[in-house]
Amino acid sequence: MINAALSLSPVLYVLVPAAFLLGSVPFGILFTRKMDIDLRSTGSKNIGATNVLRSAGKKPALLTLSCDILKGAIPVLICKFAVDNLSAEDPVLIHTAWDLWGGITGFSVVAGHIFSVFLSFKGGKGVATGLGVIAVYSPVSLAILLVIWITVAIITKYSSLAAIVAFISLPFVLAFLDASAIRIAFGALLAVLIVYRHRSNMKNILSGRESKIGAKN
Repeated sequence: MINAALSLSPVLYVLVPAAFLLGSVPFGILFTRKMDIDLRSTGSKNIGATNVLRSAGKKPALLTLSCDILKGAIPVLICKFAVDNLSAEDPVLIHTAWDLWGGITGFSVVAGHIFSVFLSFKGGKGVATGLGVIAVYSPVSLAILLVIWITVAIITKYSSLAAIVAFISLPFVLAFLDASAIRIAFGALLAVLIVYRHRSNMKNILSGRESKIGAKN
């Protein structure tokens, strides 16, 4: 069934690198450039919305967050549309194709954000973009992850730790929701990618140097 899903449409193969390129667009840098702020040498040196907020203020941070979420959601929405309009008549095949290609496309766009081709394959932490992906791929999972995130953030005051715990929970949440093995595998791979990108944050938390929510650098 997986082999059949992989051979359904050449359009889906084009979508994967396109998703990577869209993920590579560094909106945080674009929205702070006119303010003479280089996020790569400011604050946490991350290009995401949290560092934008601390370095440039609420408006550019909100724009960055919105665009990073949207660039995660849009490719997966396009993938969903493409799969739903395939000529295959087998509903099981269509379901498998969506699980498989939706996961591949989602992983690709998050990888693009983390390893941006426009920043010499360096980039952000992938959290907002990952949330955009999950919002389309598994909306119920997103709701549960947000509850976990908010709970951990309130208790610890660490935004990075909240993100780490939430994404580590993703494959378990998908399993709890009786998702397919393909979806669970995607959740595990996405969790590994995002946790890997947060290794410096984990070191800072352990050493007490990680910035807490509301703190200024």
